[in-house]
Amino acid sequence: MQPDEALHLLKKGAAQIINEADLRDKLALGRPLRVKLGVDPTTPDLHLGHSVVLRKLRQFQDLGHEAVLIIGDFTAMIGDPSGRSVTRPQLSREAVLANAESYREQAAMILEPGRTQVIFNGEWFSKMGFEDVMRLNSQVTLQQMLQREDFRERMTQQQAIHAHEIQYPIMQGWDSVMIRADVELGGTDQLFNNLVGRDLQKQQGIEPQVVFLLPILEGLDGLKKMSKSLGNYIGLTESPAEMFGKVMSISDELMARYYPLLLARVLPPELHPLEAKKRLGAELVRTYHSAGAAEKVADEWSARFSEKRLTDANLPLFHPEPGDAVSVITAAYIQAFAVTKSRTEVRRLMEQGSVQLDGHKLADPKVTLFLQPGQILRLDKTRAVKIG
Repeated sequence: MQPDEALHLLKKGAAQIINEADLRDKLALGRPLRVKLGVDPTTPDLHLGHSVVLRKLRQFQDLGHEAVLIIGDFTAMIGDPSGRSVTRPQLSREAVLANAESYREQAAMILEPGRTQVIFNGEWFSKMGFEDVMRLNSQVTLQQMLQREDFRERMTQQQAIHAHEIQYPIMQGWDSVMIRADVELGGTDQLFNNLVGRDLQKQQGIEPQVVFLLPILEGLDGLKKMSKSLGNYIGLTESPAEMFGKVMSISDELMARYYPLLLARVLPPELHPLEAKKRLGAELVRTYHSAGAAEKVADEWSARFSEKRLTDANLPLFHPEPGDAVSVITAAYIQAFAVTKSRTEVRRLMEQGSVQLDGHKLADPKVTLFLQPGQILRLDKTRAVKIG
């Protein structure tokens, strides 16, 4: 593929490239580029937010370039301060190494293992003495580090910035020096860290890397970035039913965002939102499990939530006390799904026609419900219970 063609393909879905002209020049070198992605194993699982940048790395691989996956076994013990309003809790080396093995296995679900170089940054940081650390720190200024928006915000709020957090972008940048990265991939929150890598490479006489940033995937709440610590994530190794069910729970607005980031195509405008979610969920299950699993979970979901087949589905049992509709429905969420819904949210669901009893809409939040065993109470588009 010619450099202009490759650039046109690669820039699809990018949020920012610093800069395109440099990337085109590198693509014209006629050699495989070393494309770096650093991940910190702070938890044992990868999620769909990670997949956005991993899929771009796979695209570079498919064009013949070399993927270099940096496992931050040392940087993970600090924790990336990007986008954080407070200091991350520090992890033990044992916990980091256990998570790292899981990361390596899960990254192979997207990357081509035979064409992926996996390197732990402990290979160089573990060999550094204090003199080496001082020499590395002398290559950046404190003013430079405090330009970070998240650090400035914390200073404004009079929240602590610990000295070890300032080391993080320096260490990530040094990774780029050590592997002589041509391109570094990352989310938009990694701009500062990636630019430090460019600066350190220049100081070492190395051609600076191209910074290639991807959009950040919002979590299931549609507000904050997808994160396991926030509980708003879809894990790559979750069961087909969990993965499909979580997709079915997202908002219509968020679905329009997920299509281009996870499937690399726009949401078909003619599709009904419910059908669009089914397609998205099935395709993700197909990608991370199998075609058979995708077909099975879609059929099971239809059996559970189809108007005609709910009575045949294996629904959770709910043992209610008589009461007003809002109180009963709120209790059903908690008892059957461990989900807390406010009374206002439940009233809104009723107004929208989502709450049904044996296929008939429940629109009056004040009506007193005397439910009988065997009845089906549908709480929303994705959840229903059988009265026990």
